[in-house]
Amino acid sequence: MKTKKYVEELRGKNVEQLKEDLVTFKKELFNLRFQNATNQLDNTARIKEVRKNVARVQTIITQKETTV
Repeated sequence: MKTKKYVEELRGKNVEQLKEDLVTFKKELFNLRFQNATNQLDNTARIKEVRKNVARVQTIITQKETTV
């Protein structure tokens, strides 16, 4: 499954790298929402995918911070 491999890849990163990924995903989400508001977005499913990726990264950051 694609998501399991992606989650394992995220778990291999340290907290600083995860925070950088989080910033990147949030910027992408902002841009997608802006494109959607101006009717320039073709693939609206990408918004949902990026939101889930943000949640995944935040979850792994929380897990790593609480176990340390």
